[in-house]
Amino acid sequence: MNIGQVINEVVTGLTTSQDTKKVYRHAKYDEVMPSVEMLGELVTKMREIIFPGYYGNSAIKQDNVQFYLGVNINRVYTILERQIKRGLCFSCALETNFDCNNCSLQAEKMAKTFVAQIPELKRMLYLDVQAAYEGDPASKSIDEVIFCFPAIKALVNYRVAHCLLKLNVPLLPRIISEMAHSETGVDIHPGAEIGEYFTIDHGTGTVIGETCVIGNHVKLYHGVTLGAKSFPLDENGNPIKGIPRHPIVEDGVVIYSHATILGRITIGANSSIGGNVWITNSLPPNSKVVQQKPKDNTFIYGAGI
Repeated sequence: MNIGQVINEVVTGLTTSQDTKKVYRHAKYDEVMPSVEMLGELVTKMREIIFPGYYGNSAIKQDNVQFYLGVNINRVYTILERQIKRGLCFSCALETNFDCNNCSLQAEKMAKTFVAQIPELKRMLYLDVQAAYEGDPASKSIDEVIFCFPAIKALVNYRVAHCLLKLNVPLLPRIISEMAHSETGVDIHPGAEIGEYFTIDHGTGTVIGETCVIGNHVKLYHGVTLGAKSFPLDENGNPIKGIPRHPIVEDGVVIYSHATILGRITIGANSSIGGNVWITNSLPPNSKVVQQKPKDNTFIYGAGI
């Protein structure tokens, strides 16, 4: 059997098996998938808009910054309108009464609404920068935090993705959040609700689940998991989607490295959670949870209030 025959057999196998058909997608309405490359440019432009002079053109001056921002914001709008339409068409692929023109109108409206919210995104992200600077004695300046800290890059992606998700934009928020995951090691689901003045020290390995609610002035360290426990199943044995299943972390909480907090529980305001602990029950405000070392030198987990 020559290589041509081998290839023909492989192609036949790849296009006729039932398993293959489950993961094969074609552009039903001549609209392709959202472009990861274009969304990467979108994130880059958003970083340049939020932190001009730190990302992109570092020669920004007071007399040209408005022009620079205007050009970049227009580019964000252009990219976003097109990619939102692709996302809408993707989510409509199984619908029988498909209206491509309606998707175009929705995409235009969503993109305009997002652009109008950029000043609020900037305000939130500058508070995150301030939290990172004030919470890290190793940081030498605000400039260093913006330019170097992976958590800030991850938070730009998260806050952009979260804003898009609140506008009911399909698919794009998850793509943008996974870009940050790949780049920084920080995994924040765009559905999580995160308040003001938030920071993640170091960042690597941090996981924040979809239905997490995090208050203001919260600080996490690397490796923290705010996750779910086992999932409730429906009558067909499938996981029930969309129910609250991740922790609520109230204002002023500090969670140290590699702590694991699971389930729809509440960590009360101003609590301090030590490293490497495992928590599945709610804690009242001002709790302190640490690893204790008893007299026999065996480590146990203990909570002190």
